[in-house]
Amino acid sequence: MTHKILLIEDDVATAEFVAKGLDEEGFTVDRAHNGRDGLFLATDGSYHCIVLDRMLPGLDGMAVLAALRGAGVETPVIILSALGSPEDRIKGLTGGADDYLVKPFTFAELLARIRLLVRRGTAAAPPQQTVLRCEDLEVDLLARRVRRGARTIDLQPREFRLLEFLLQHIDQVVTRTMLLEGVWEYHFDPGTNVIDVHVSRLRKKVDEGADKPLLHTVRGIGYRIGAQP
Repeated sequence: MTHKILLIEDDVATAEFVAKGLDEEGFTVDRAHNGRDGLFLATDGSYHCIVLDRMLPGLDGMAVLAALRGAGVETPVIILSALGSPEDRIKGLTGGADDYLVKPFTFAELLARIRLLVRRGTAAAPPQQTVLRCEDLEVDLLARRVRRGARTIDLQPREFRLLEFLLQHIDQVVTRTMLLEGVWEYHFDPGTNVIDVHVSRLRKKVDEGADKPLLHTVRGIGYRIGAQP
């Protein structure tokens, strides 16, 4: 089973270094560059571990952690921070973190700590959801099968990943930036209409012939999958 890691880190060089290393070790990595986006992704509940920088723009790491624990999200969290005094470590751990690693750090040590937390969490975690649903739309992640009612929908790999990502955020507005990072793994704006093209193709396949559209455009922001409000 592939384990999903959420990396919330605003330093580009650090984030790229960690993400590349985890990818090479077989992890799936989603990234956020500020606290607000990180919190939004983290509440998804699908991650096996969160690597959280303490000093973030928008919403600092301790505030993100407090919001997660307050919302009942128990995903293991490792704090990364240049703040390494005993008081700082105690504050992080008593604030809900499962581990605390001081910068600068070695990737080998971070990897070992992530693997330990993932093993602990996997042993206690309920079975991972393998079927995603929205109204009469059903996506079987293991069989890679998509159905809407009695109709089977044939999707290309990128379209399947796009639909999966949208269903993981059902009834939520998903921004273009989130799609670029979560589906295309772009951490910059390529300046193309690649998202609009793929969403248009996906919408045609999912909503064609259906009584109710499920894939909606939120003008100027992004997209949402769910029943029409």
